[in-house]
Amino acid sequence: MKYLIVGLGNIGEEYIGTRHNIGFSVLDAFAKASNVVFSEDRLAHTTTCQIKGRTLILIKPTTFMNLSGKALNYWMQKEKIPIENVLIIVDDLSLPFGVIRLRPKGSDGGHNGLKDIAETLGHENYARLKFGIGNDFPKGHQVQYVLGKWTPEEALRLSPRISQALNIIKDFAFLGMERCMSMNNNK
Repeated sequence: MKYLIVGLGNIGEEYIGTRHNIGFSVLDAFAKASNVVFSEDRLAHTTTCQIKGRTLILIKPTTFMNLSGKALNYWMQKEKIPIENVLIIVDDLSLPFGVIRLRPKGSDGGHNGLKDIAETLGHENYARLKFGIGNDFPKGHQVQYVLGKWTPEEALRLSPRISQALNIIKDFAFLGMERCMSMNNNK
């Protein structure tokens, strides 16, 4: 079975280590733990992991956040992966820092990457792993906060949360959405 795991983020040095790039950070950690490396391919940096009979294709779109749907659609078609085997990893302002929620569908919640994916697919029925980045910013400073680097305190607490996200990705591939949600959404 093949799965497409899509980490959302923006390419470029200035975006490394920002809250908005948590999708990239999670996939970087997954690749490192799996001893694989990303290479540049069409519309994304990609790598493939083989885990107990499952093939996980990891992509980090190079289209920038607002055009994430283009890369997702291309790789779904190229690899012939059905939507139920796709997982999007995304930052979420509405969740407190470090809270992770797996959802089988839902609105874009104002997230431009999810908005583009929904427009490209024509629906919002796709799995997403929402990584809480909190919303501790003054009114009118949302963009600076989202594109800002983690605070030193957040950076210290980030590693175990990323490890949890890696476990959820594996559970998604091995247990399916419902069991994965019941096992992980309350942690």
